[in-house]
Amino acid sequence: MKQSTFGIARRHAQGLVCAGLFAFGCAQGFAQATSNAGTPPGVTTVPATTATTTTAPAGTTAISTTPPLAPTAGAATTSGAASASVAPLPLPQGYGKLKLGMTRDEVIGELKADPLFAWRGPEDVSLLPTPNQSLIEVSGLSFIRRAFLQFDSGKLWVIILELADDRVDHYSIWTSLVAKYGQPTSLDPSASTWDDGKVRMSLERPLTLRYLDLAEFAKIKGEGSAKVSVKELDRRSFLGGL
Repeated sequence: MKQSTFGIARRHAQGLVCAGLFAFGCAQGFAQATSNAGTPPGVTTVPATTATTTTAPAGTTAISTTPPLAPTAGAATTSGAASASVAPLPLPQGYGKLKLGMTRDEVIGELKADPLFAWRGPEDVSLLPTPNQSLIEVSGLSFIRRAFLQFDSGKLWVIILELADDRVDHYSIWTSLVAKYGQPTSLDPSASTWDDGKVRMSLERPLTLRYLDLAEFAKIKGEGSAKVSVKELDRRSFLGGL
């Protein structure tokens, strides 16, 4: 008996459906086997915390995992040390080669040799109206306009430098002193003062730098003449600036 065209087509379609169901079952079984095994054969995984690449056997693909970069404790410590401020220097005993405690002859010798001062001779030396007190007032050159050097019993105990405001400004000097010697011990609108118990250094407005021997000051103050002496020195400084 001849089969009709419709019957042949029906049987052909049923065969295709069976083949599709068989292929789907095989694929599902393979997926289940892969899930149970955890990793397909031939592939090596690398922990996420490492930054190495593992070479897989021929015919497979190597898996490379690179962790995110993070700062280490050592790097943080180094950065903190680099940003730490440098310890301030001890306060100077004076300016340049002019040091508190020097004799008058030593000071005169330095003034003659220093190109920043215009030493004229004995006329730059005067006596103050207090016992054992003398003063050298010398004109300065370049950054120093005038210097006052006060002596007690032949020893230098006060250095006052009037600076040239057309060559240097208050802020530049202040920032330089802070960078070298740290923050001032005391600060007010008239002066910034550094004090270590031995030397007192002050930057006074408008533009004066003063060094004071505190031990000598205490001795003179005990003798009752320090106030008069300092007042006289300030008066001479004021008159000289007119």
